[in-house]
Amino acid sequence: MLLRVLGLFLVPLTLLIAPLAFGAEASHDRLDLTSSWVGLASIFTFIAAYALVIGEEYTHLPKSKPVILAAGIIWAMIALVYAQQGYDHIVEESVREFLIEFAELFLFLLAAMTYVNSMSERRVFEGLRTYLVSKGLGYRQLFWITGLLSFFLSPIIDNLTTALVMCAVVMAVGKDDAKFVAVSCVNIVVAANAGGAFSPFGDITTLMVWQSGLVPFATFFALFVPSVVNYIVPAFVMQFAVSKEVPAVAEESVRIKRGAWVIIGLFGCTIAIAVSFHNFLHLPPFLGMMTGLALLKIFGYYLKITHKPHPNDDAEYGQVGDIGAFDSFKQVARAEWDTLLFFFGVIMCVGGLGFIGYLAFASEWMYDGLGPTLANSLVGLMSAIVDNIPVMVAILQMNPVMDELQWLLVTLTAGVGGSLLSIGSAAGVALMGQARGKYTFFGHLKWTPVIALGYVLSILVHLWWNAGYAGIAPGL
Repeated sequence: MLLRVLGLFLVPLTLLIAPLAFGAEASHDRLDLTSSWVGLASIFTFIAAYALVIGEEYTHLPKSKPVILAAGIIWAMIALVYAQQGYDHIVEESVREFLIEFAELFLFLLAAMTYVNSMSERRVFEGLRTYLVSKGLGYRQLFWITGLLSFFLSPIIDNLTTALVMCAVVMAVGKDDAKFVAVSCVNIVVAANAGGAFSPFGDITTLMVWQSGLVPFATFFALFVPSVVNYIVPAFVMQFAVSKEVPAVAEESVRIKRGAWVIIGLFGCTIAIAVSFHNFLHLPPFLGMMTGLALLKIFGYYLKITHKPHPNDDAEYGQVGDIGAFDSFKQVARAEWDTLLFFFGVIMCVGGLGFIGYLAFASEWMYDGLGPTLANSLVGLMSAIVDNIPVMVAILQMNPVMDELQWLLVTLTAGVGGSLLSIGSAAGVALMGQARGKYTFFGHLKWTPVIALGYVLSILVHLWWNAGYAGIAPGL
């Protein structure tokens, strides 16, 4: 069973790479390694690492470990060949470029995760759970509420942050129903990715397309209807796997800790700062997130020095001395480090394959040989396997001649294609860490057929709904 699933996972990657072993040309400062032993060894190293990632549910080996090792092996092989040819610093400079890419993502995620952890520590999600249960909502109603919130929050606060927040709510609401948590996490990933596809700030790939001047800001919202289709179709099917049962109303009173609402407000301000930094000051969004993190830490210092024990603290928090005093550094430490380091490994692995030449040649082969519509449709499959960021970077570097209809299509597919697999998007990877043991690769994989149906229908709806953009030059 595992080998069959692994085969299905690797076939698209194999088909993509196979035509590239011949006819590749080296650039003026890079060697042609696409058909060398280094290229082939790097491919197999990457595949082996991802096979271990897929098998995490059975091996219990954290997903970050194999990809970090693979990244080191791939770049070491590349550097060895370049050193033998007398190239001293080209590889080093490229590694540093990918390190900057990871550092920006890392700092953005670290700030977002710290805010989510802080709200959890202040018992915000426990309070929300109690509130939702007290309203007599059933699991199926909660399934739709969390999905719709994910879809509409994602364009504002990005799909990853939205997924982290809504997963925390699902974990709090359905903590006694593992099946509900599993299906809801799939729903959240699909909804967050779909919602992020029609906003320049909803996903990193849409941000890159907008920054490149290929699609005007307002034009992205033409993807709203296709994005709705992409979310609603699988959600409609998945809802039947969710019980209509209403969670038992426990006789409990959850006291949200002091400062919780201020932290929620600071989180909103942090998102606004990140967007403003990028939109008006042309600064990277991570700098705005880190500025907002500083505000949280300063407010955390205020909470700590003004803290007064509550009479119910010991009963609520388990032991004498655990009196609920806020410590921002503890919330940083609670970040999902396996997830963060996984991103490092993935970016470095795919960066190495791109340095060898596979991603650039893949893009050229697809657009010259298959045509833009089919090629852009396949981009979603690629992004589900090797992450949408490097795939979109490769496409933007190739800069194929396409009208706005096709640039919108590739923006849509790159954004929502990652929903096909749990490891295909930052939201899915993050939720595998946050809901460890409940939301897994294989738990997501069994819903891939209906997610794929929504993916295909969203493409068809886009080509029909936005046909007016055909023939329009990018940026006009």
